[in-house]
Formats: sequence, C-alpha cells, structure tokens
Amino acid sequence: MTSTAAVFDVSELSSATHAVESEARAGLTHSPKSLSPWLFYDESGSDLFEQITKLPEYYLTRTERALFEAHSTAILREMGIDQARPAVDRPKQPLQVRNGLAIAELGAGTATKTGVLLRALASAQPRVVYQPIDVSVSALDQAKGLEAQIPGLSVKPCVANYLADEYQIERTRSTRVLSLYIGSSIGNFAPEAACSILTRLRRHLKSGDGLLLGTDLAPGPNKSVERLCAAYDDAQGVTAAFNLNLLRRLNRELGANFVTGNFEHVALWNPAESRMEMHLKSIVRQAVSIPANSSGPAITVRFEAGETIHTENSYKFTDKRVTGLLAR
Repeated sequence: MTSTAAVFDVSELSSATHAVESEARAGLTHSPKSLSPWLFYDESGSDLFEQITKLPEYYLTRTERALFEAHSTAILREMGIDQARPAVDRPKQPLQVRNGLAIAELGAGTATKTGVLLRALASAQPRVVYQPIDVSVSALDQAKGLEAQIPGLSVKPCVANYLADEYQIERTRSTRVLSLYIGSSIGNFAPEAACSILTRLRRHLKSGDGLLLGTDLAPGPNKSVERLCAAYDDAQGVTAAFNLNLLRRLNRELGANFVTGNFEHVALWNPAESRMEMHLKSIVRQAVSIPANSSGPAITVRFEAGETIHTENSYKFTDKRVTGLLAR
C-alpha cells in the first residue's frame, strides 16, 4: 500500500500558525469584531465544509459541478485544447498536445469539482500538472489523492494563504496555465480586496494563460432570497457547526477559552451590499481570554449580549458587476 500524503515544509506550518494568531488578535480587538473566513479551514472545518457541499440547501457546489460535467470540453477548447473528449472515446495512447496546459487553483480545498476538469484534460494530453493552493493541509492531502485516480496527473500542492503569503505558479517553459478561482470564493471579499486578489493573480499569468472565475448570482427571477438564506443556514445545522468550529479552532491552536454554547450562528441577507453575511452572536455578556503568543501579549476580549463576530461575507453578483471587476 502506498500513501498519498502530501509533504509540507515545517516553516510553512509555523507561518500558518502565526497567521492565525495575528488574524485573531487583529479581528477580535477591532470594532466591530470580525474574523477572516480563511480561518474556517482547519482539518475539522474542511471536513464540515465538505458536508455542507452535499446538503440539499447548498446549491452552489452542485450547480458548479454540473457546469463542469456539461462544459469541461468547451472550457478546454477556449484554452486551445481541442482534443479533449469523454473517457469512453479516449484513445489507447494519449494525444501529444503542443504547448500543454497546466491548471493552478486558488482556494482549491479537496478539489472534488476540479477533478472533473482534470479528467477531461488528461484525456487530451499525456501529462497534466495541477497546483492546488490552499491554507488547509488536510484538504490539500485529499487533493493529492487525485493522482491515484487520474492517469498522468501530477499534483503539486502549495500550502499558502493566497491573500497574504507569496506563492508561485509552477509551469514548464512551453506550458500555458489555466488559473481557477471557483466556488464563488471571490464573493467572500469586499470589492477592493477582490480586485487585489485578481490583480495579484494576474501578475503570475502570461500571454496565452487564462482565468476561470466562478461567481454566484444575486437573487432574481430564478433565485429567491429564501433559497439563498437556506444555503447558509441549513436545517441540519451543519453550517452552524462550521461557523462555531472557528471558535473551537482558536481554543485548540491559541489556547483561548471560548464557550461555544454562549454563541449562536446567524446568517442574513444584506440587500444594500448584495451579500450574505454570517455572524457568531454572543447570547450572554462574557469575557474570553487569549494567552500571549508570537503576535503579542495576552488579551481579554469582552462581549455584550447580542454582540457579534462577523465571520463571512458572500457577495452575490450581476453580469455587470463581474465584468466591472475584471475590467478593473
């Protein structure tokens, strides 16, 4: 039996711990309190998110996967890969494709949807390099497992917070890159931050490369506000557990003493900002301690009853808004 475990540099993990410390200190001492959504994705959070993607209320992953299944060939054709074909039509010997295509993905997670596109690309060229970039080591470990499922695939995981850490996109001299930023992850960021993420990514891309951007549409004739809210507050309470796990992560990694029973999950639609919001609401007046760490001395964080920690935004787009963002 062979292991599919990815190998990671200890310094990368140490840097990740420091980033958690810094984010918690900055966000919880700010008014109003907030925490960045990348903190959701420790091992437990990544597992919970995978459960969320399978919930009946959470249409985003199901819809995006269906788009990949229906249109992978067309997506690759846009990148000049005309030979891509379904597995049933795959030739005995892989086709040699001039100027091959590699795929790099920001916030890749476990890459289950991306696997659909990778399979289509592997049917067109003998070797495929896939570089998933994510803060979650456990998610990247699962993404590495795609090598055993897709012939010719080489997965080169990169542990990085693509917002703050330096990252490189791997390529050979003759390889073009299709960069993916899907799952409506761009919606987690305010417009200025979203523009910065794409601008930074653009610096890694060359002539002939491409971007596949996945965004979620705002409520309209085909999507009610009620359906949207249900996707962020499911009947089984998995999204609530996902949100509350953020506090458990701070307890585990920073030695904080959050009592999760003193907080409740809140999801609401903010029409003025065209975004879903997730909060953790303190249901009692309380104080939480975080010990000293590499980011600074011990702190006490005080909450009034009803006060919230803003943990996530998910902006919803119109066509005009997407094209405006890309133009910037």
